[in-house]
Amino acid sequence: MSETDGNVPDTAPLRIATRSSQQASTQAGAVASALTAATGRPVELVFVDTVGDRTQADNVPLHSIGGQGVFVKEVQNAVLDGRADLAVHSAKDLTSDTTPGLRLAAFTERRDAHDVLVGATLDELPLGALVATGSVRRRAQLAAVRPDLEFAELRGNIGTRLSKVPDGGAIVMAKAALLILELTEHIAEELSLSEFVPAVGQGCVAIECRVDDDDTRRALATIDHAPTRRAVEIERAFLSELGSGCSLPVAGHVRGSGLDIFVADPERSTSVRHRVELRSHPDGHESVDADLAAARQGARDAMASLAGQVASGDGA
Repeated sequence: MSETDGNVPDTAPLRIATRSSQQASTQAGAVASALTAATGRPVELVFVDTVGDRTQADNVPLHSIGGQGVFVKEVQNAVLDGRADLAVHSAKDLTSDTTPGLRLAAFTERRDAHDVLVGATLDELPLGALVATGSVRRRAQLAAVRPDLEFAELRGNIGTRLSKVPDGGAIVMAKAALLILELTEHIAEELSLSEFVPAVGQGCVAIECRVDDDDTRRALATIDHAPTRRAVEIERAFLSELGSGCSLPVAGHVRGSGLDIFVADPERSTSVRHRVELRSHPDGHESVDADLAAARQGARDAMASLAGQVASGDGA
């Protein structure tokens, strides 16, 4: 490709927009190394400050400032305004809607998607123990198993969160974050994927580029992991069906031949767990249209079941 084609030539550095936290920059560095290895092109990191980062120190609850999306908008803007060629995100931070002007061009191979407890196992936590987590999903799932537990807000980078384990209590984290930073020695218990369903996209890194940037799209295609793309696209179809206005704790995770679903209404102490059977193969080399439709139907079924519990007065 020549410069006269209107695109950046293949030898130009690829610029990655990323948050500057240790976890985010380490993820972006891994993407940079993979791109250089696959394409031979140099890669530069462009650090971006987000709303989510600016509110960490004040321990502001994520759900009060927008929840999903608070760590990604400014990073996406750096690509849209030309400061960077691609944006690297933790896939679980993305909203269900694709941002106009951008495409999800690659998904890296998924790391372990489990949630973990740090400080104590679930069985070790005494009656009424304090568990710190900023996730309404994790609170709802833990409360469904241990309604005696008390919860506290938890924000900050990984090091800060690890320093905030309550006395006699625990914190909840994504195992993938500890894997990235080689801190898995802090794990007290790995929680069951079926009972503690992970967030949509948990453990995966998603990479966006501009829709009209074919040069960057081709480069990213060299590191796209097809089985992970299949799984996360199915999970995102489930989330998209719930709609951007849904503020309930939700989770969706492709595990083996099915999609595990969790939806809760904490105010009424109700929750729904459901498993959607999938037909496409995990290798990702066939159409997933039927599974995307099944995921969307699973979302509708879960919400109907939740509404039915509320109407009948049944608890979780």
